[in-house]
Amino acid sequence: MSLNELIHKEMRLRIMTTLMAVDEADFTYLQKQTNSTSGNLSSHLDKLASAHYVSITKDYFNHKPRTTVRLTDTGREALTAYLTELQEIIRQKG
Repeated sequence: MSLNELIHKEMRLRIMTTLMAVDEADFTYLQKQTNSTSGNLSSHLDKLASAHYVSITKDYFNHKPRTTVRLTDTGREALTAYLTELQEIIRQKG
C-alpha cells in the first residue's frame, strides 16, 4: 500500500482538504488557508490541475481578475482514497 505522492505533499494536502470542505475557493482564500505565497500556491495548483484533481477558473469580479478553484470529482475520489489508505496505515500500526 502506498500513499498518493501527488496528494501526500504537505501543501497539496492542505489545498485538497481545504477544497473538500467548501464548494469552491478563490485564490486569496486558499492562500490564507494554506499560509502560502502566491507563487508556491500557483505551482501546486498547476500540478493538481494537471492531474485533473482541481479545476481553475479565471474571470473578473467587479472589474478585478479572480481565480476560483474547485475540487473535481476525480480529485474528491483521489483524496477520499488517500484518506482511506492513511486510516488503514494508522489502524495497522495501532
